[in-house]
Amino acid sequence: MFETILVTGGAGYVGAVLVPQMLERGYRVKVLDLYIYGEDVLDAVKDHPNLEQIKGDIRDQALLRQVLLGCDVVIHLACISNDPSFELDPSLGKSINYDAFTPLVEISKTSGVRRFIYASSSSVYGVKDVENVDETMPLEPLTDYSKYKALCEEILLRYQSPGFTTVIVRPATVCGYSPRQRLDVIVNILTNHAVNTGQIKVFGGEQKRPNIHIQDMVGVYLLLLEPPDAKIAGRIFNAGYENHTVRELAGMVRDVVGPEKVKLTTVPTDDQRSYHISSAKIARELDFCPRHIIEEAVRDLVQAFADGRLPNSMTDSRYFNIKRMQEINLK
Repeated sequence: MFETILVTGGAGYVGAVLVPQMLERGYRVKVLDLYIYGEDVLDAVKDHPNLEQIKGDIRDQALLRQVLLGCDVVIHLACISNDPSFELDPSLGKSINYDAFTPLVEISKTSGVRRFIYASSSSVYGVKDVENVDETMPLEPLTDYSKYKALCEEILLRYQSPGFTTVIVRPATVCGYSPRQRLDVIVNILTNHAVNTGQIKVFGGEQKRPNIHIQDMVGVYLLLLEPPDAKIAGRIFNAGYENHTVRELAGMVRDVVGPEKVKLTTVPTDDQRSYHISSAKIARELDFCPRHIIEEAVRDLVQAFADGRLPNSMTDSRYFNIKRMQEINLK
């Protein structure tokens, strides 16, 4: 159905796992990325005849016009990711996450793109008291990062039209191993500390944090390339696995790494943000069912540490968005 797909942020945490699988399925893939976390993350497929890597900025509209020519689909992953990274330089975050969005959508549409898949965030809901937060509930973003994600959703839905199918994904926090590893998201943080310090410190513990295995997250994007337009046009889908408390996640990590190897301590915190989402809609409407559990993500990371694929994991800035952004002074 589709031949050529542009993945913005394709050398990022999720993109580095998604792109090789798209190539395996026969798609032609263009990656547009700043490559600030390493120019080698797609080395395993760099010589693939159907891959084109473009080092560039999504704020460069002339570049977008070049890159988008001949593309059937955009999967828009590129952003300043998560609250702390955004707060490091709010004007930078706004320029990439929000100001660049409308031009990207407009140029995509005028260039003949037929499907635009947007990675939003489950943080757009804010904190809800209900047990299962679904896509019908009002958005109450608590931070600039989630506010701009919500505003971009509104923008994208305005461009939905016959011939330009828009779909929005609200992912839970992604976990597991990637060639562009992040060690600043909760399951990965806990695993890094358990393996490399023998200690896990839990702040609070009762707050819920929805997670999804990186292979399942990739599965969602691959799935959204398949349905006919009418099935997903203008639709919004949560994408998560299970809602666990921070304490439960820490217990899973300790059990996988080895209870005798890990000391778990709990300290009080003022941060009582608790998120829990329902992914029943994507299961019901698109038959999406997660195939990977959180413990599997932990095991994959433990193996990556053992194999030496994640050297200097406590200090190397490439694993930590904020550290790398500070280091290179991205503007």
